[in-house]
Amino acid sequence: MNQQLIDESFMRQALAQAQVALGQQEVPVGAVLVHQGQVVGRGSNAPIASHDPTAHAEVVALRDAAARLGNYRLEDCTLYVTLEPCSMCAGAMLHARLKRVVFGAADPRTGAAGSVLDLFAHRSLNPHTQVTGGVLAEQCAQLLRNFFKPRRLNPDPLREDALRTPESAFEGLPDFAWAPHYIKDLPSAPGWRVHYLDEGPQQAPLTWLCLHGNPAWSYLYRRMIPVFLQAGHRVIAPDMPGFGKSDKPKKESQHRFAWHRQILLDLIERLDLQRVVLVVQDWGGILGLTLPMAQPQRYIGLLAMNTTLATGEQPLSAGFVAWRKWCQTQPDYDVARLFLRGNPHLSAAEAAAYAAPFPDAGHRAALRAFPQRVPEHPGDEGAELSCQALQFWRDAWQGRSLMAVGQQDPVLGESVMQSLHAVLRNSAPPIKLPQAGHFVPEHGGEIAEAAVRHFSA
Repeated sequence: MNQQLIDESFMRQALAQAQVALGQQEVPVGAVLVHQGQVVGRGSNAPIASHDPTAHAEVVALRDAAARLGNYRLEDCTLYVTLEPCSMCAGAMLHARLKRVVFGAADPRTGAAGSVLDLFAHRSLNPHTQVTGGVLAEQCAQLLRNFFKPRRLNPDPLREDALRTPESAFEGLPDFAWAPHYIKDLPSAPGWRVHYLDEGPQQAPLTWLCLHGNPAWSYLYRRMIPVFLQAGHRVIAPDMPGFGKSDKPKKESQHRFAWHRQILLDLIERLDLQRVVLVVQDWGGILGLTLPMAQPQRYIGLLAMNTTLATGEQPLSAGFVAWRKWCQTQPDYDVARLFLRGNPHLSAAEAAAYAAPFPDAGHRAALRAFPQRVPEHPGDEGAELSCQALQFWRDAWQGRSLMAVGQQDPVLGESVMQSLHAVLRNSAPPIKLPQAGHFVPEHGGEIAEAAVRHFSA
């Protein structure tokens, strides 16, 4: 039997291992390792089932063969694999000192045997492994195409640099039965799925744009939304990327002031929001207060609750600095417990609802990043925009303004809000809530009723 027929025979056994991976819902890659004409190691792709990023088919076959032969050196062996090895697997093969590697389909994305790079030809690695590619390539490639085709047809794919909280996490949340809306093609966030609530008639006399802060999400406004809707108005309540039902960047570095601001501007433009009353709290204001100056004709009102304009020209409040330091030392803090501590009226189910979007550390990059992104110095990202916004609110704002102040807030409390009130044109006397802390919308029923009266007059 000539070498080509031998290679095809063993590649068929590797394809059988790929079918095993397919049956386990793994990427269908299989491998066999041959010594003196006998299969001494088998492997099928298993990183998902084994929770092991190194459990590629080739590595599994190498481990199996090394155990059988009692030697980590596999110098007189040939490994057959259905897909061109990645750099990790190629490195393992070189360490094992394989005599030969035979693969089926090329991998133009991560192949390390010639497609992206060729570790086997790198002279500095003292290569001694021969490589043959393209054996039963079409059969190997077709198996992979069949596996990935329905995933490519997925109308709602997830970016590789993102996480998405399962829908099951949001089932049965108290007082939050509104239908989700999603948008994925904002110019500033291509491929990022951004969630927002959109309730009430599009041609309503007022549109309330409700922007949450950290570590909240649109659930924060569940007590205010019904009041706005009962008045016949429209409500838009988005979740910023990293929060709520929106996709969550894996990397903290993705969360930048300018990026989040532009996403909000793009969303407002896409929905063509008119007659807007901007409703903000915490980061909802740090970002949101910089929005109206970009398109002032869209806005007729501002409802501000415990927030600030972070211009970098004034020191951050002592309470905020303490909060930021606490976040640095407690990166995995309990979100539900945090809300209960400042809002003892919450039920356990309501507190758990705030934590629902953040099931593990991977989903919490925004919670770790946002406290560090508040502009503190004039050169920080967002500081100059905030200075421009301050001038706009002081000199150019044509709408009406209303404040609600949670007087128990140690982070962005009454003194911070007094400073903001001093620069707002057309601002009514603040609504003071002696029982409210930082998350003022938790007392939102009475605030919403007062706001409807104020902005409808």
